[in-house]
Amino acid sequence: MVDDERLNLRMLEDLLRSEGYDVRTAEDGEQALDRVREAPPDLILLDVMMPKLDGYEVCRRLKGDKETVFIPIVMVTALTRLEEKIKGIEAGADDFLTKPFNSVELTTRVRSLLKVKHLTDEMENAETVLFSLALGVEAKDPCTEGHCDRLSAFSFQLGAAMGLPGEELTALRRGGVLHDIGKIMIPDTILAKPGPLTQDEWTIMREHPLIGERICKPLKTLKLVLPIIRHHHEKWNGSGYPDGLKGEEIPVTARILQVVDVYDALTTKRPYKPSLPQERVFEIMLEEAAKGWWDRRILETFLPLARKGMLRLPDRLLASPVAR
Repeated sequence: MVDDERLNLRMLEDLLRSEGYDVRTAEDGEQALDRVREAPPDLILLDVMMPKLDGYEVCRRLKGDKETVFIPIVMVTALTRLEEKIKGIEAGADDFLTKPFNSVELTTRVRSLLKVKHLTDEMENAETVLFSLALGVEAKDPCTEGHCDRLSAFSFQLGAAMGLPGEELTALRRGGVLHDIGKIMIPDTILAKPGPLTQDEWTIMREHPLIGERICKPLKTLKLVLPIIRHHHEKWNGSGYPDGLKGEEIPVTARILQVVDVYDALTTKRPYKPSLPQERVFEIMLEEAAKGWWDRRILETFLPLARKGMLRLPDRLLASPVAR
């Protein structure tokens, strides 16, 4: 709870503690931001008119930070003009209470918003499990160590160079980790086979995009990632799998990831091949684009980035690919 009037804080604190809540307080906007950084709460009751930083600015900063964006914020204010509410909505407030407020209304809204926060936390926990499974698939093969980190970072950077909107860039960051999660159901004897796969083994291997899509589909937060998972093995000329999509029928995020995926496969050692020099990799990718395998326009954006060393892993690897 944030309010510069100590009497208001004491009254709210007594009310909410009587309902069984753990309560922390702050008396101005700067102190509020410090308290949130120290220990992020499940809900914030935020006064509007305060010294140093007003409630609008505090709300704006918290909602602009991916670490705190999902904390529900209730603005508690004596202001009643429509313009003030609109300003609060624009800052990202989740709800409003007008002073003087009804204690039953306050506790009811707190309960409701905490339920929403609990569901959000559960979804994030479910996503974390999926990312752990995907990294577990990668860990089965020492030759693919760091593969997910590279695809996640490089696909994001290529998408940014192409001017994709933020939600698609986030999908690429997540898709880089989750694209092969379906391989969790593929036998290790096939995944790590040093020689060519038999026809029957290829039939099994080609199921992994569909398996991965089914695993991730229940989470609505991964809606934009599903096309990447399902279609990252399609080819520009329609000869890919699982759906034989052709040209721009293939989602652009899947086309971006497949270019990066091919580059990473060629530049790293795999059970079936050694790593190749970068210039030879570029030659192969251009030859494959000429065959109609990859979107040449995306490849022509990618190659200068790779040649100039502009594709980089972040200083800190993906400790949390769930980053929104």
